[in-house]
Amino acid sequence: MSNAVTALNGANYQGLATIADQGLTGMITLRGDLASAGIKAAVKSATDLDVPAQRQALMGKGTAALWMSPDELLLLCPYAEVSTRIAGIEAALKGQHFLAVNVSDARTFLRISGSGAREVLAKLCPVDLSPEAFTPGMFRRTRMAQVPAAFWLDETGTFHLICFRSVADYAFELLKVSAQPGGEVGLYA
Repeated sequence: MSNAVTALNGANYQGLATIADQGLTGMITLRGDLASAGIKAAVKSATDLDVPAQRQALMGKGTAALWMSPDELLLLCPYAEVSTRIAGIEAALKGQHFLAVNVSDARTFLRISGSGAREVLAKLCPVDLSPEAFTPGMFRRTRMAQVPAAFWLDETGTFHLICFRSVADYAFELLKVSAQPGGEVGLYA
């Protein structure tokens, strides 16, 4: 059996912001009625978090619950624990209409940090990333240049971005170009 690796194999770039592969991360797509008591209990059991509100991200110790759509969440957990957590979700939702799928190896997880992180991402995404409009805990699914991406901002001012594994190199290179020294726009200075 082969060892699991990320698409970017630990890539890291330092420029106006630091762009870094976040490593292997467990990711579970959970679809169902997000208002149901069963889904709420399953999310709590799997992540120790509540179901996030629309366009929100909730972060815990080694876990996160991300709002993807009116009937979909992305749950993050340690990579090695995905199967166990899915089994718990399936047990909690037995007899109910839901879908829980391990998508860990189908996604790439990047971190954009540093004082230029907002600007680096704003150059690539049609989202108002001003500090007044995009605050910690906010979550967006959008486009980053030519590819779909989802990102959120944590309490430290670091952005976390998820995209399809198949476009990992493209996404990383886009972010590197946007973070090149000399490319400052000064929008959020």
